[in-house]
Amino acid sequence: MFSRCAVICNYNGVPTLMFRAANQRSNFIVEATFRVSILKPELSTEGHIIRRLHDLKLMRSETPVFSMSMTVMHQIDQDSPLYGVTHQELTQWQTQIVVMLTGLDETVSQNIHASHFYAIEDLYWNRQFVDVIELQPNGDRHIDYTKFHQTIPVNDVNEASDTQQQDLRDHIERSTRSCLPESIR
Repeated sequence: MFSRCAVICNYNGVPTLMFRAANQRSNFIVEATFRVSILKPELSTEGHIIRRLHDLKLMRSETPVFSMSMTVMHQIDQDSPLYGVTHQELTQWQTQIVVMLTGLDETVSQNIHASHFYAIEDLYWNRQFVDVIELQPNGDRHIDYTKFHQTIPVNDVNEASDTQQQDLRDHIERSTRSCLPESIR
């Protein structure tokens, strides 16, 4: 499952393209690999215009076990095909983001393939995804799929507020504690 939209917002001070993927299977996808490309026009020295796929370098393109959800991210830096490109240019070029996922279904040892396409209308600027991982009282993690596609505006402040930072620390502490045996909690 892929999020219906992708977002572009700052992540650690760098503009970053992000989208979500989730494994809705009751088993793991092992050796999962994401490949993301942008389809945009290119002008040759002879004056030919062709639409060409340009690979986007991902912050993390592979995971040994894809069990729940993952936010796939591409930093828009000087090496990115998206660097310096405006929303207007992407619209004019009728740009598409092409996503491919491959992996191995651990239960039946079968290769799996999934793909998704994001049109320019599916890119939301200065928004971020809402948190979908919920920690259950017994320590299990659960994905709230009703929030999977939801985004919210990015704070005007570049850094997280004190309250957001404390909430994150509390969330990490609860998550970490739930992974430890009761004897050492």
